[in-house]
Amino acid sequence: MTATAHSTASPSSAATADALRADLDTALRYALAIGALLVLMLPAARGSQSAIGWLPMWLVAMPAMAWWALHRFRLPSWRRVAPADAGQAVRRRRRGAVQARRRARPAVIARPLPRVA
Repeated sequence: MTATAHSTASPSSAATADALRADLDTALRYALAIGALLVLMLPAARGSQSAIGWLPMWLVAMPAMAWWALHRFRLPSWRRVAPADAGQAVRRRRRGAVQARRRARPAVIARPLPRVA
């Protein structure tokens, strides 16, 4: 018997999690769109309430942050990636484990301090 690593999630629970994530993604996109329309169309939605505070934050910013968090805080990619390379992650190569060294300082010539009267 070989020891293999099994994931704790079964395939059905992974499919359920993907379906829930897709539903949450859709709901957050709708909330963001509706909140943005409310802020653009209704002057009262641009104001502030004493109970909850500034309304554009709750109508636009909070759904946008939740949607961004659902996508694990990924930033948009500005460079174009060829379709063949899209599946491969770009990795930077490290130079190696070399300890940083101090630079040699130029020799300081001892000069007498100027005398003050």
